[in-house]
Amino acid sequence: MVIGDKKGQVGLGTGKGNELPDAVKIAIKEAKKSLLKVRLVGTTVPHFAMGHFGAGLVMIKPGKKRTGVIAGGPVCAVIELAGLADVATKSLGSNTPINMIRATLEGLKSL
Repeated sequence: MVIGDKKGQVGLGTGKGNELPDAVKIAIKEAKKSLLKVRLVGTTVPHFAMGHFGAGLVMIKPGKKRTGVIAGGPVCAVIELAGLADVATKSLGSNTPINMIRATLEGLKSL
């Protein structure tokens, strides 16, 4: 589960449990512990960044004003939850959702 506050913080957590609500509670608790502060310049990132995790590779590029979020799948969710509004991304390599999310977080961490 990915959580964010729309003001430059985002975190990832995974959880297991016998029931779905238990797993969600564990994931949210873990995500709150791993919150990452993202550097913002207005509504975009300050510069180009690459994130790599496993076989997943994500390129994150700043966008012009009113470009919107150009991203696919789980990368789009992470970018929006981090509070970014004008960003272009490209996913290379593996398209496994968890690897793409972790690669995106690595890219945001390198800013």
